[in-house]
Amino acid sequence: MNTLKIVKNRAILGTKTRLFKSIYAGIIIGICVIGIAIPHSTIADFDGAAYASYVAKANNEAKAARTIKVLITAYSSTPDQTDDTPFITASGKNVKDGIIANNMLPFGTKVKITKFYGDKIFTVEDRMHKRKGNYQIDIWMPTREAALKFGVATAEIEILKD
Repeated sequence: MNTLKIVKNRAILGTKTRLFKSIYAGIIIGICVIGIAIPHSTIADFDGAAYASYVAKANNEAKAARTIKVLITAYSSTPDQTDDTPFITASGKNVKDGIIANNMLPFGTKVKITKFYGDKIFTVEDRMHKRKGNYQIDIWMPTREAALKFGVATAEIEILKD
């Protein structure tokens, strides 16, 4: 009888153990499903400015390819500072705010000059005289006075990935 009782108790205990394991597994699975189904934060959790700042920061961090130190000058659309088509860049685009000239970087390359302009993005669309070299950029300015006022500076620029 004792042997039969032990076998019955083990069978009952085995059934209870499997039942508790199933309940425990169900609870764990339920927690995982709830964690997936209910996001921790949504766009609605951010106010507009904070969300824009968050996205901009994420984009900027992801896009920085490399940083180089350059000499920075400025130019305007006057024939003595350009060629005979002062309002057309070497890439064929019309000059506008945000255009820079550089001899090393391909046309369309995006850069940031955070020391002077924060997160403003400039695009390489023009070239400079060969004597200027590769490690100089020329920022287009709408007037000769603005270009002269900028003068000459050195700074690191961030070259951004596409």
